[in-house]
Amino acid sequence: MRKIMLITSAALLTLGAAGSAMAQNSGAAAGATTGAVGGAIVGGPVGAVVGGVGGAIVGGIAGDSQPRFREYVVKEGRPSYSYSDDLRVGATLPSSGVTYYEVPREYGNTEYRYTRVNNRTVLVDPRTHRVVQVID
Repeated sequence: MRKIMLITSAALLTLGAAGSAMAQNSGAAAGATTGAVGGAIVGGPVGAVVGGVGGAIVGGIAGDSQPRFREYVVKEGRPSYSYSDDLRVGATLPSSGVTYYEVPREYGNTEYRYTRVNNRTVLVDPRTHRVVQVID
């Protein structure tokens, strides 16, 4: 019983941290919340903790802003970089030869940059060049 209470408390702390982080970065907070809910459905309290942490790491542009953001990127007409490896979250793009653009504040995430890779829009952590979200 004590173990379940500790796990539940950890899950609530994770969700609380996600809520307070929303003021700083709505993408990470949305990712944490979504991950925690999905994790709780699949794995109970432990799944909520794991899902919340994983979701916060991914972060990005929330689902309801994605269509508007895709439209924005198309209008901007940014060139697409050709990438031969598997384009996925966690992939690291080269630091040279790829141009990274600022995400406008209206899309809720100014921490990351975006670029076009293989004709797909991706969000990238500018410090590590790691893909944090592929926007389809």
